[in-house]
Amino acid sequence: MRFIFIAKNVVASDQMKDRTTKKIGKLEKLLPATADVTVTFSVVKQDNTIEVSIPLGKRTLRAQVTKSDWLAAIDEVVDLLERQIVKFKNRLKDKSRRDTAFKAEMSSFFDTSEEPVIETEVQSTSIRIDRVKTFELKPMDEEEAIMEMELLGHIFFVFRNSKSGTVNVVYKRKDGSYGLICPE
Repeated sequence: MRFIFIAKNVVASDQMKDRTTKKIGKLEKLLPATADVTVTFSVVKQDNTIEVSIPLGKRTLRAQVTKSDWLAAIDEVVDLLERQIVKFKNRLKDKSRRDTAFKAEMSSFFDTSEEPVIETEVQSTSIRIDRVKTFELKPMDEEEAIMEMELLGHIFFVFRNSKSGTVNVVYKRKDGSYGLICPE
C-alpha cells in the first residue's frame, strides 16, 4: 500500500504518520497490494479530524472521524474501514455470483477529476462552488447504487438505472430506510 498524507491547519508529525501507517497497515490483508491510501489530518478549534480514502476500482472506501484525541480517532477510523471492507467484500461475492458482468466491471475506475474553485454571479448573489466532481454514470441496479452510496459515506448517490436507462438518485432517509428518485 502507498500512503499519501495531507495536513490542514496542523503539522503531521512523524509519530502521527507512523501510527496511522501501522494501524491501517493491518488492513493490508483485506486490500489489494497496489491500493493508494489518502490520509487527511485536520484541526478545527479543539477537534482533530482524520479522513481516510481508499479507491478500489469504481468504488471508494472512505471514513472520517472527529475526536479530541488523535490516537482514539486513528483507532476508530481503522475500525470503520475494516467494517466497510468486510461488508463490501461480502456484497461483492453475492453480487458476482448472480451477475458475471459485474465482476468484470470492477476493474475500471471513476473519473474524479477536481477543478479549482469556480465563482459565478447569479442575479447579484455570489454562488461559490468549492469542488466539482465528475464521474461516469454507469448502469447499475438500485442495490448496487445503495452499496456504492454506503461505501462513499454519502447520503445520496446519482446513477443510471440499468433497467430503465434513466438517471436516478438513491438517498438515505432519516429513519434509516432508502428512497429512490426517478424522473417521469
